[in-house]
Amino acid sequence: MFESGAFVGQHITPLDDPQLQPNGVDLTAAAIYEQTDAGQIGCDGKTIGERREIEPDDSVFQLDPGAYVVQYGETVHIPDGHIGFIYPRSSLMRNSCMLHTAVWDAGYEGKGEGLLEIHHEIEIEQGARIAQLVLAEADHEGTYNGSYQGEHVDAG
Repeated sequence: MFESGAFVGQHITPLDDPQLQPNGVDLTAAAIYEQTDAGQIGCDGKTIGERREIEPDDSVFQLDPGAYVVQYGETVHIPDGHIGFIYPRSSLMRNSCMLHTAVWDAGYEGKGEGLLEIHHEIEIEQGARIAQLVLAEADHEGTYNGSYQGEHVDAG
């Protein structure tokens, strides 16, 4: 069962009232990157390819068609007994954009990232709401303690 937006909001900082939705919480675009170098995923590890940060023009990202990595502005904590899913806000899809993410396991804490797929030029203001986090009840053994634990928490 999915939790209410009020419940989800208890696990997100910072949080402004407009971000609170009936069934989740909106996440904002803090930074956007373009991958510039090959990554590697192997059986014994991974390497994330080098990235170039897209600099906003007067707090607005001017994005051409392509693939980008977006960093969310909020620190998310996925509580025990839950799993997190992130979906794009419909405004992204209505503007020929898509957001892809992975499962967010119980115990994860950080300012996560998603794959932002742009099919037509778009302007995205820094701090704009682009995604919605929902939490569902889930059985699990143990909690997340992988290499992305605490990512970007010290970043602004």
